[in-house]
Amino acid sequence: MDRIKRISNEVLKEYSERFGTDFLTNKQSLNEISVVRSKGLKNKIAGYITKMLQRQAKFEERKQMIIDNEKKSQEHKESTTKKSKPAAEPAAEPEHIATNEKTVAEEIVDESKSE
Repeated sequence: MDRIKRISNEVLKEYSERFGTDFLTNKQSLNEISVVRSKGLKNKIAGYITKMLQRQAKFEERKQMIIDNEKKSQEHKESTTKKSKPAAEPAAEPEHIATNEKTVAEEIVDESKSE
């Protein structure tokens, strides 16, 4: 692991609440936390932290969108099965849908672990 990534990860572990997705704010926070004499090194560290947090925010946004889409499709399937099938028949399909949601959620968790 190169120096920029290592330092950025160490800083984020200690002071993750101080950083966000804005480069200038991250650079200023880095100045408050540490003494980095090299302007280039400081910019690279702040840039890497910004890039990591933007990726994480984008991933969370996509994850939420997938979950919302799965809920909508489940509601749609439930409403269509209620309309097309008599009420006396047991609903076996929603259990299958719940199983699909677990697999999608598990895939999302697996994706986040791999990053």
